[in-house]
Amino acid sequence: MRHALITAGTKGLGKKAAEQFLQNGYAVTVSYFRDTEAAETMQQEWVSSRGRLHVVQADITVEADIKKLAASAVEQFGRLDILVCNAGPYVFERKKLMDYSTEEWNEMVQGNLSAVFHLFREVIPVMREQQYGRIVTYGFQGAGDAPAWIYRSAYAAAKSGLVSLTKTVSIEEAENGITVNMVCPGVVTSDYKESSIPEARRVQDPETPVGRPASGGDISRAIAFLCEEHSDMITGTVLEVTGGVDVLHKWR
Repeated sequence: MRHALITAGTKGLGKKAAEQFLQNGYAVTVSYFRDTEAAETMQQEWVSSRGRLHVVQADITVEADIKKLAASAVEQFGRLDILVCNAGPYVFERKKLMDYSTEEWNEMVQGNLSAVFHLFREVIPVMREQQYGRIVTYGFQGAGDAPAWIYRSAYAAAKSGLVSLTKTVSIEEAENGITVNMVCPGVVTSDYKESSIPEARRVQDPETPVGRPASGGDISRAIAFLCEEHSDMITGTVLEVTGGVDVLHKWR
């Protein structure tokens, strides 16, 4: 039985990705930070999964917590086939770079770039031993070209760095049967992060070129595809799932 680890996997896009793997018969480890209620709710929802869901509290900005998370995941299921780096802090306030505090800058870089480095160091040795692994990181629309994103400088810089890291490690680990790809969601509002594609299709959205809102199901479907056994020819790829929306500039 394949085993997937999804960081921040008890709510939002991470939960939808975790549910996709559970529905596909995988064992799944999810981390959560502070929201114990969301963690408990997810465990209750999947109580019939016969022990295939493992929940671990961890702060992905803390190296010791990352070590604990990875060790607990491997101990629970004896292997680790998939890593989905869903967790990552974000500053919702529109701010120019010069208005960022040192603490805010460090949080963005630590949580969105350095945390992935530490996760890779814990997870890749396990995947090397298995000679099999699938890793998915998260970016933003246009991240592959390192564009300017006004008022999002720290987040954009960290994620653009993550693009290079993703592509580099995909080449370094290809000989070990490990693929590393990035998924870039478009605008997925809070109302739809845990929604399915059919649910989103029932709603019209004139602000989206495809005519409907993006859902967590759109992102989880893309992740699941990249993590399939027969997707081994796809590595170092930055896959945008945006519905044609331009996150950085208005599409019309």
